[in-house]
Order: sequence, then C-alpha cells, then structure tokens
Amino acid sequence: MNPASTNAVAGVISKRESDILAQWLEMQSKSSRRTSAAEKQEALRESNDFMGALRATVQKEQVADISGPGWAAMRDLLTALSARRAKGGFTPTETASFIFSLKEPFFAAVQNELGKNPEALLAAMWQVTELIDRLGLFTMEAFQRTREDVISRQQQELMELSTPVVRLWDNILALPLIGTLDSARTQVVMQNLLDAIVQTRSDFAIIDITGVPVVDTLVAQHLLKTVAAARLMGADCLISGIRPQIAQTIIHLGVDLSEVTTKATLADAFAVALRRSGHAVVKNEKNAASGAR
Repeated sequence: MNPASTNAVAGVISKRESDILAQWLEMQSKSSRRTSAAEKQEALRESNDFMGALRATVQKEQVADISGPGWAAMRDLLTALSARRAKGGFTPTETASFIFSLKEPFFAAVQNELGKNPEALLAAMWQVTELIDRLGLFTMEAFQRTREDVISRQQQELMELSTPVVRLWDNILALPLIGTLDSARTQVVMQNLLDAIVQTRSDFAIIDITGVPVVDTLVAQHLLKTVAAARLMGADCLISGIRPQIAQTIIHLGVDLSEVTTKATLADAFAVALRRSGHAVVKNEKNAASGAR
C-alpha cells in the first residue's frame, strides 16, 4: 500500500476518531455480554487505549506488516487484552468481535472523509480491511495461546491434586492413585512421592492402585520406575490394590514384580509396613470390654 493511502487513513483517524469510537462502542454494546456499569467502563477503557495506540502507530508506520517494531505497542496491548478475556471466560467469538466490529464505523468514517475521491476511497477501504483483519487474527492467536496456557496449567494442577501423598504413620506414606497413569502423570506422582519422602523422612511408601482401572505394560513400567526412585531415596515401596483381574493381566503381560511387595488392599500393605518398621496395632482389651458394657 502506498504512503498516500497510509496518510489518508491516518488523517481519517485524526479527524473522525471520536465518531469512530462512539459508533464502535455502540456496536460493542449490542454484541457484547458486558452489561454492568463496571464492564461498560472496562470496554470504554480498552477501546480508548486501542484507538490511541492505532492513531499513534498509523501516523508513522505502514500497515503491510504489523509484526514490525513500530507495531510493538499495539501487539502488547492486544496480547494483554486477549489474555484478560481468555482468563475472564470470554469466548473466541466475543474476543474477535472486539476488533472486527471496528470495520463498519471505520468504513463509514472513510466514506464520509474520502467519498468524493473514488480512487483514494478504494485504496483506503482496502487498507482498513487488511489492517483490521491482521489485528483481528493477531488477537485470536494471542487469545488461543493464553487459553492453551490456562488449560495446560489446569491440567497440571489437576494431576497434582489427584496424586496426594498421605502420611499413615510416623514413617509410612501412602499414595492412592485414581484414574489412568500415563507418562506425564507418572512424573508428577514420582516427584510428589519423593518430595514427601524427603520431607517426612519416611522409610516406607505404599502405592495404592485400587482406583487405577487398567494396568497394562506401560502402567506397570511406570509403577516400577516409581518404586525404583523411592528405593534410591531410601524408602521401601509396596504396591497395594492388586485385584484378581490385575494380577492375571500382569502375569499375562510377563511383567516382573517379584522384587516388589504387593498386597490386595491398602490395609494389608499398611500392616506389612508396620511390621517391618517394628510396630504393631494391638487391640486394647480393657477399653473394648468397657465399651461392651
């Protein structure tokens, strides 16, 4: 696009910015879910910031490539706006509409300003279309990146929440697993368990797989890696929750768990850990007799 059309668009913004902004805000109010006074004030602030950045940039920069250094302030503004909207629960359509709804007010301003010069009008219209499309696409890309970061962080937090390490006794830990055990979750499981072993100085760790629906070769390998890591930290690791179906599957797969103590229930594994640590749970006959009376 030639410099003349760039200057024409900059001139339109300079002369008719207030008209463009007013019509743009009106269109946003019709298509946006923002209804409260605070939300409308936020929309006004974002729109004012955008128009100010756009005015300052088009006066000295070409719009052929918004990735240039002169567009850095606008890119930062749109990235921050997209991040706020992604975290605030806005949809991709609502976020894209913020930019694309600017086209109609902008076209009207260009028409009013350059209507008597068809060639300049056509050039300016095309430039406005390219500019808003590029800014809209950049906004959507920034929005998507933020959404992906949020989803990734939530998945990580869910994995951490789904792998709690429970202290059963002075030196006995339990790690109940629920759901599928894949490579990413195994890393979280291993890290949580090792951290807990160090913090509590425990000698025994019980990995309970009662809530793991399927145990295949990959899951078994993940369990063996976790057991090996716990042993390197000086803790004896036991596996509980070995149901008949899981036992048959492990045998069928040829997975060697001979060096690992396995039990059917967490209670059985806990009893083994107590015995190995030199402790025992003894029923208080006196209290039991008192309760019977």
